[in-house]
Amino acid sequence: MPLFCCLANFTLLSAALAADRDAGRDTNWPLRPGDVPFDHSELAELPGQSFVFYDDGEAHFALGGAYAYTYSVANGGGTAWGSYHIAADGSICVDYANGLARCDLYVHSGARIVLITSDGERYPVR
Repeated sequence: MPLFCCLANFTLLSAALAADRDAGRDTNWPLRPGDVPFDHSELAELPGQSFVFYDDGEAHFALGGAYAYTYSVANGGGTAWGSYHIAADGSICVDYANGLARCDLYVHSGARIVLITSDGERYPVR
């Protein structure tokens, strides 16, 4: 994954700007009964992990804060590159190379891991 190396400067810049942006964030996530957000140890183990969703899209969290989301062939394929950081509320925020940004919360919901968007959309992990 040589492109991850090329994103080093982007990653450092994104991390520097993250604290200012996250300081005013609304942390009212639309949790359901039984949702348990990832704890500090799970968030610390995030680098090097990948999550595959039911549409076959895959989120990859690399060492050093690089991020890649690869779309399934059915959804057009391709990869969205960026960097990620963990916000104070435990959400995972991604700054994409195309200028877009988003934060999501990963939770345990029963026996599943579910990604919750700030809009309340829920995407279970396989």
